[in-house]
Amino acid sequence: MASATYDVNELKRRMQGAVAVLKQELAALRTGRASAHLLDPIQVEAYGQNMPLNQLATVSVPQPRMLSVQVWDRSMVHPVEKAILAANLGLTPSTEGQVIHLRIPELNEERRKELVKVAHKYAETAKVAVRHVRRDGMDVLKKQEKDHKISQDDHKRMDTEVQKLTDQSIGEIDQMLATKEKEIMTV
Repeated sequence: MASATYDVNELKRRMQGAVAVLKQELAALRTGRASAHLLDPIQVEAYGQNMPLNQLATVSVPQPRMLSVQVWDRSMVHPVEKAILAANLGLTPSTEGQVIHLRIPELNEERRKELVKVAHKYAETAKVAVRHVRRDGMDVLKKQEKDHKISQDDHKRMDTEVQKLTDQSIGEIDQMLATKEKEIMTV
């Protein structure tokens, strides 16, 4: 049997981590209504590092189609604006002092298609993360077989196990994407 370096549960946990991140990102892709979670995935370059927007500002929903971002540090207003624009959420910041207002546009057909593209980008990132975990698992198995810690048969069996986990995770990602795409495109 494999030594402690090959751990199928660890691979499963890492793959599920990629799926969980996608779930958060897709939840933040709102369809036409303002939600404070819309800005959750945004990272701002602040104080020499990337930080989540919610560590630099308070996001509130003063109106159904409006978000308000109260930036705590005046020097961070411009970097927050820049990060919101870079996130490609189709939101245009309007700044008054340390408060950034974001009007949520009506979802026309073009905007829906843009949101679907963003969802596809998130899903592809998650798939790449899952494939990286798969590659790591396969590399460990190859090394263990080379070092004669596992037999060729064990390697093949565990290889199949890793591939099955990968296929399950990719399937879950595809299902989540299909559901979100349907939600976005439904008028």
